[in-house]
Amino acid sequence: MLFFIVLALLNGVLIGASRTINGQLSTRAGAFRASVWNHVVGFVFLSAVLLVLRTWPDLTDVPVAAYAGGVFGALFVAVNSHVFPRLGAMSASVLVISGQVLSAVVIDCVQQGRLPSLVRLAGVALVLLGLGLPLLTARRRRREAEGRLSDDPPQSPGGAAP
Repeated sequence: MLFFIVLALLNGVLIGASRTINGQLSTRAGAFRASVWNHVVGFVFLSAVLLVLRTWPDLTDVPVAAYAGGVFGALFVAVNSHVFPRLGAMSASVLVISGQVLSAVVIDCVQQGRLPSLVRLAGVALVLLGLGLPLLTARRRRREAEGRLSDDPPQSPGGAAP
């Protein structure tokens, strides 16, 4: 179990690095071009891995609806490439993770055919609160900084107060 926890954490690091790289590429080439490069390079990499492992997937054994995952993944990369450099790493990540947590609740409700328990909903609320705290703190710091700047006496061109 510890292996899978470490693997999931490592995956989070890779996602953060990927978002940053794609965000930088997006500012130069545009979000959809960045997404294309991400997926072309990813396809070549995974194809090489499958060739080395001598395993190739049977594409006829996959339900047609499963291909929507590829569309969602490509859209995810394109949208992230667009918003990441504009919102910053922390804000974009917090908002994406919040969306993932909320959609996970909905998916579990649909798959299980029942509402989550109050304990689970409380846990989700705590996670979302924890994810939102950095955003609230940053907003408060910005307001405080703006307030300090507007309360400072005007400066003359020489730098001294009149």
